[in-house]
Amino acid sequence: MGILSRTSYVIRSKINSVLNRAEDPTETLDYSYEQMRDQLQQVKRGIADLTTQKKRLEMQKRRLEDNVDKHNEQARTAVQQGREDLARRALEKKKTKMNQIEDLERQISQLQSQQDSLIDQKDELQTRIEEFRTKKETMKARHEAAKASSTVSEAMTATGEEFEDVGRAIERAEEQTEDMEARAAALDELHESGAFDDVLSDKDSIDRELEELSTGSGVEAELETLKSDMGQSDSESGAASEPASDVDAEVDEDELEDLEADVDDSEVEAELAELQDEENT
Repeated sequence: MGILSRTSYVIRSKINSVLNRAEDPTETLDYSYEQMRDQLQQVKRGIADLTTQKKRLEMQKRRLEDNVDKHNEQARTAVQQGREDLARRALEKKKTKMNQIEDLERQISQLQSQQDSLIDQKDELQTRIEEFRTKKETMKARHEAAKASSTVSEAMTATGEEFEDVGRAIERAEEQTEDMEARAAALDELHESGAFDDVLSDKDSIDRELEELSTGSGVEAELETLKSDMGQSDSESGAASEPASDVDAEVDEDELEDLEADVDDSEVEAELAELQDEENT
């Protein structure tokens, strides 16, 4: 096989493949049915034309037969009048017309045979068309049923093109959702770790550690203060349970002023601030 032949074969096979994919069997059946009906109409028109020609010949034959009768009467009249010459001329015309009638009869017979043949072909074609119509409707119903069944099967198995697109869309949506969930989790983790604080503030890690130590030492100092206060309260409650002497009960005003002088105002302010913080929290 030469190059051109192979190329032509490949092209024809490609075209045939494209046509097979684009072809709708139901439309093809309907088109074939319409073509057969057109052929039937052509046959009917042919029969009508042939019958018309036959009728014309039959009319012409009847006119010739009338002329034959006329010439026959002319010949009789001429003989009665002793005009053999006129009788001979009338008989000659009669003979000519009879020959024409015989020729017309042969043509009419041929047309009749053709007409009968066309009528038989028309009847056969019409029968085939009716059979094809029944088969066509049956094939269309089977095709539609098979198409519906295939669509349902594709829907159940998700193998159709549309369902494949839907499946891919769902996969993409799941991937995007997972990406957004992972990003949200990462942002939460960075927020908890303080990574965003580094971006939003000018403090470095050393500043944050010092603040944590300061906060821890402040808590420890407050804890020690509470412990000391609670211990002092216990000692005072024990002392109050014993009978107090008049000497211990009396406190010199000068000593009270000395004790108040020893108290640092800053310590009082700090304690007051801590108490206010606790109330606010």
